[in-house]
Amino acid sequence: MATQMKPQSVQEQVSDAEWALRVDLAAAYRLVAMHGWDDLIFTHLSVRVPGPEHHFLINPYNLMFEEITAASPVKIDVDGHPVMGTPYLTSAAGFTIHSAIHVAREDAHAVIHLHTPHGQAVAAQAEGLMPITQTAMLIRDELAYHHYEGVATDREERERLVADLGTKSAMILRNHGTLTVGETVAEAFIKLYFLERACEAQCLALAGGTALLNHPPQGTPEKAANQGRAGLKLVGNMLAWPALLRKLDRADASFRD
Repeated sequence: MATQMKPQSVQEQVSDAEWALRVDLAAAYRLVAMHGWDDLIFTHLSVRVPGPEHHFLINPYNLMFEEITAASPVKIDVDGHPVMGTPYLTSAAGFTIHSAIHVAREDAHAVIHLHTPHGQAVAAQAEGLMPITQTAMLIRDELAYHHYEGVATDREERERLVADLGTKSAMILRNHGTLTVGETVAEAFIKLYFLERACEAQCLALAGGTALLNHPPQGTPEKAANQGRAGLKLVGNMLAWPALLRKLDRADASFRD
């Protein structure tokens, strides 16, 4: 009687380095859900897999963020085709935005894009992110803007998106949402955290009207920007991210599966 071979798990099919990235990416999805920043199934977080092929991992299009585990992300190539067997679909709009940045920016290992109400509100404001809170000043110097062109299914938009991002690590997509990039998932997430908190605080501050705003002294935004540029990467990778992983483990460690 022939014995049936047990199908390989995703972890058995990938390198240790890729699995570690999958765990971090799944953690980021869970954290986005935990903070209430998810938009049903409609935004994306991605990470590039080590190697010259520029393959990257992106969420299946039919899973809620709190459902995603390390085995869930689909590995796709620069043309959007899965390179491992998967029962899941991916999003054309998510592919357009994320593939453009992963291919163009060698340092953009991780890309996070959200549609939060506060992020969209600031994206719809003519002045964009204002230097009225410490949180905003720490991230604002890294911020670029991209004008809205409709749902991002047009591959020609990729060139304009990359040109607008330039060498920055954060972006407000006008009338659309927020985006950050990082050399690690941790770095991209911490920058996203600061950007989203800054947008939320700005919306609250503007509820009283611009006449009541207290603006920081001249030169202070630039000083805070220099501090943020030096500190966010360190804080993200070495301090905040390990603490966030411990928090997830206490709440529900299934993201590691």
